[in-house]
Amino acid sequence: MVTEKMKQYIPPAGSEAFSYEPVERFGEGLTTNRPWNVSALSGVERLNGRVAMLGFLAAVVGERLSGEGIVGQLAAVLRWYLG
Repeated sequence: MVTEKMKQYIPPAGSEAFSYEPVERFGEGLTTNRPWNVSALSGVERLNGRVAMLGFLAAVVGERLSGEGIVGQLAAVLRWYLG
């Protein structure tokens, strides 16, 4: 059953389902100012940065607790996992 709310997302018959952007030169999309570059990715980049900071903090805490660097910690996990 298709509701009225669902109908607004279904393209009309015979129309293009997708609107494609024009072909651009290599790398041009990375330097041009597009509205989606700022608004759509700002929340994602903020989340990515915060998760990276948590990962770095976990590595520092693990190093302080174990007394081994990241390579030593990875080797210990591999020994535990494979052994």
